[in-house]
Amino acid sequence: MLLVAVLPVFAAAQSGEDTVDELVRMGFENVGWAEDEEERVYVLENTAYRIDGIGIGKAIDLIQKYGLPQDKVCRLIVLNNNVPMISLCCNAGGDKEITRHDWNVSYDLGDSWELVKGEKRQNSSLYKVDFLVYPSFSFKNVRLSVMYEFQINASPAMEVSLWRGSKLSAQLVIPILNQYGYLYDEVRPGMITLSQTVRLPYNTFLTGTVGIFSNERWGADMKVEHFFKNERFSVDARVSYTGWGRWGEWERGKSINAFRFGYDKHNMIFTGSIGGSYYIPKYNLQFSLHGEKYLLEELGIRFDMIRHFRYCSIGFYGMKVEDAGNDGYNAGFRFQVTLPPYKYKRRGYVPRVQLSRNVGLSYNAGNEFIYGKGFKAQASDNISEENRFNPYYIKSELLKF
Repeated sequence: MLLVAVLPVFAAAQSGEDTVDELVRMGFENVGWAEDEEERVYVLENTAYRIDGIGIGKAIDLIQKYGLPQDKVCRLIVLNNNVPMISLCCNAGGDKEITRHDWNVSYDLGDSWELVKGEKRQNSSLYKVDFLVYPSFSFKNVRLSVMYEFQINASPAMEVSLWRGSKLSAQLVIPILNQYGYLYDEVRPGMITLSQTVRLPYNTFLTGTVGIFSNERWGADMKVEHFFKNERFSVDARVSYTGWGRWGEWERGKSINAFRFGYDKHNMIFTGSIGGSYYIPKYNLQFSLHGEKYLLEELGIRFDMIRHFRYCSIGFYGMKVEDAGNDGYNAGFRFQVTLPPYKYKRRGYVPRVQLSRNVGLSYNAGNEFIYGKGFKAQASDNISEENRFNPYYIKSELLKF
């Protein structure tokens, strides 16, 4: 595997069509290309490999194998639900032999997206259905009679993109082990959301989501994130307008209809956060600090430190929340682990069934169950997913081969 990254590439430059055809055969989607006098641009979406750094590395190897354009820049733009996220580029001019080390990774697309965005794409991802099984494991220590109470669920979700930047997700919760009480005994719907992501100028991304969220919330959520020219620094803000809502109807402790959604439309509240992050590329270590407003409308501040590895992300957090116990202080850890299989393909429009991209857990050391609580706007939201297209992280993965 190491030889792929360091051996010089002697292939003669060919038409981009040959490269696109081979990328499609490898399982990449939304694949296209365009070229002018200054550069050749490829575009693709990695739906074949769970680790984006691995998938992008395979694409780079193939582009080099089929031949780089002579005396001009070659660029690869990576998409997510047809939205351009990052680009990788190298200057193929002169006699220099190009390897993976020569590709620069950045959120900056230059003028390349304008060149390629209107070109025809092969192997579109639109209307292709994934059934992802999200494993869920929770535990709590609130009763003196038992050390811990556990809850284990399997939560399959149908996910499909209906247009550029969109994702529709509908989840079903299947209890496997439940010690949290009769409210969680039944098979029931889970999160049902429709999200839209757009890329704004100056490396800014905006995602809006409506639907039924986690932690018994429903409503609307919006998040914006901006990456500075020095891409180690970023700022983000989130605002949500939600109310209480829960699946299920009970009478005398017995479920009558687990598929009925009860909600309160009169006590809607605004919650949100604002803050920034700093990334240390050498260690793939991320620090973030946010001011937040939680579900009981209390205010707080939160610090996170997360280190990202190839197959997992591990982090620690600390909080100071008004009205909470222990003078408002709390801390804990969180992690996400990428689940196998690590390579998979679709067969046309046949729905694909697989485990979710990763599974995670957070630990609340202060045993605080009332204050400082939020919710997830999408089933796929987690610390690994947030770092998925970080240019420094992608570059480090390219160089591991």
